[in-house]
Amino acid sequence: MEEFNILNLLIILAGAWVGGAAAKRMGYPAILGELVIGIILGPALLGVLETSEMISVLAEVGIILLMVYIGMEINFRDLGKASWPGLLAAIGGFIVPFALGYYTIIYFGGTQMAAVFVAIAVGVTSLATKSRILVDLKLLNTRIAYVLMAGALISDTLALIIFAGMMSFVDAGNIDTLGIIWVAGKAILFFILTALAGIYLLPLLGKALSRAKIKDRTLHFTLILIIVFGFAELAELAGLHSILGAFMAGLFIRDGVFNRQISKEINDIFHDVSIGFLAPIFFVSAGFNVTLDIFQTDLLMLIAVTLVAMVGKIGGTALFYLPSGYGWREGITVGTGMNGRGAVEIIIAGIGLEMGIISPEIFSILVFMAIFTTLTVPVFLTWTTKWLKKRGELIHQESRKGFLILGANPLGIYLAKHLQEQDEVTIVDANRDMVEIAKREGLDCVMGNILKEETMEQAGAIDKGSFLALTANSEINLLAAQLANNSFYIPKKIVLMDPKESGAGVDMLDRIDASSMFATKTKLEPWSYKISQRQVQEVEEEIEEEMSTRQWIKQQKQDEKEILPLLIVNPEGRKRPFHFHDTISPGEKIIYLR
Repeated sequence: MEEFNILNLLIILAGAWVGGAAAKRMGYPAILGELVIGIILGPALLGVLETSEMISVLAEVGIILLMVYIGMEINFRDLGKASWPGLLAAIGGFIVPFALGYYTIIYFGGTQMAAVFVAIAVGVTSLATKSRILVDLKLLNTRIAYVLMAGALISDTLALIIFAGMMSFVDAGNIDTLGIIWVAGKAILFFILTALAGIYLLPLLGKALSRAKIKDRTLHFTLILIIVFGFAELAELAGLHSILGAFMAGLFIRDGVFNRQISKEINDIFHDVSIGFLAPIFFVSAGFNVTLDIFQTDLLMLIAVTLVAMVGKIGGTALFYLPSGYGWREGITVGTGMNGRGAVEIIIAGIGLEMGIISPEIFSILVFMAIFTTLTVPVFLTWTTKWLKKRGELIHQESRKGFLILGANPLGIYLAKHLQEQDEVTIVDANRDMVEIAKREGLDCVMGNILKEETMEQAGAIDKGSFLALTANSEINLLAAQLANNSFYIPKKIVLMDPKESGAGVDMLDRIDASSMFATKTKLEPWSYKISQRQVQEVEEEIEEEMSTRQWIKQQKQDEKEILPLLIVNPEGRKRPFHFHDTISPGEKIIYLR
């Protein structure tokens, strides 16, 4: 039996961390850095490391857990947010490069199986790459973000389905009519069984655990692992690959099956165990199989595959986007965002190499194609989105709409009335008298303890896009924002911080990805009193040059103005709360009180 080599594992993990950190620092996904480290440390360059049975086993477990995490992150309801024309564009971004990739490999003399593997690889879109870049460019609330989300989900799902069919085909060997029926039957039976288990059995298990009041996170994690490997084994029995079973398990292990808080914690555990430990082993070891000889022997094929991947993805997306009526410029922008590749493509290519379907040369081409195309995404997407913004064609479109506001005080009511002009607003407060005042102002208001999940559920927190905590108690504000983040996944949390609040509160803001209301620490009572006594004047100011909200606050302090910035209004007339983590663009207006 092969000896367990701790030193090799240590070098791989340390190298993965260094490479991943360097890639993320440059604005790219960590897997690119991990692949490059594998190429450098592997046989291709330094020859310090090579694959082994131990590494292969850990890598196999790593990709299974990674596919679970990817499945857990996908919500098919998000596809509808891109609209039907957007979904057509997403499909075009898969089908066109798939076809071009297939015929490119056939042209260079590759087998049909190898051609299909390459076609899958050029057709997928990296969800991780896209998500990180959208965050960095502050594009998450734009229409193109939802189209990109649809593209990533559809392309990855289509890739896995086609991959499943290929595995069945390879497993059957000599194919005749009866063999084809048998292969298809097993695959269909697998999807039926996993769907039935996911839709009916898993919710029953979740309800049983809830009724028994079992909230042991370790027990839940163990049960989910049993489910995952059970699904993975079902896939193997059906002649498919285990990663498809793991992906299907992840799709069904969603909030609503188990306790919401525990589901969030389990999701974080899968993220840390897969992306932080086991998956990097797979991607670094994948780099061991790369050969640099292709730059001498197959350079023309590498260039062709890379160009086909880029032109097919961008052109196919733009072509299918035309009937949407949103313009060819937005179609090109979406295409540039979908051009990056990532985890799914490398996993499928690695399995193809292991099974002998593709050669080390084609595997190396796919790895370098993934690296080259992903490097273009932030550059091209930045150019094209600035192009749209300059032409006034960058359309904002919120994912989860509406505001949940904690605090039926005069300031909370004043802000709510502004926001209610365009979005659904619900106020929560424990004070009955204040709730009645808010209701008389025509606002939807719920009375209850905000720190209880039942109150949040009654206020419709699961559907809200923003949570604003506006009480005089910073601790309550922070705890409520933490609950909104951990249990209801509200994407935007904005918290009023009292000037007396220590640095610990600011640290907590960072941990839950929240921002401070008004971009500075503010005392609530003076402004609530002034509003109630009508001692304030509302002012609107247009901004001529781009600046952060913090910079704007500093400018006002230099003028010694006592003001309270409430809202930012974009050129389309949409209002958003003024908070620390925001940037004001030229042409936008600030509404403030003085």
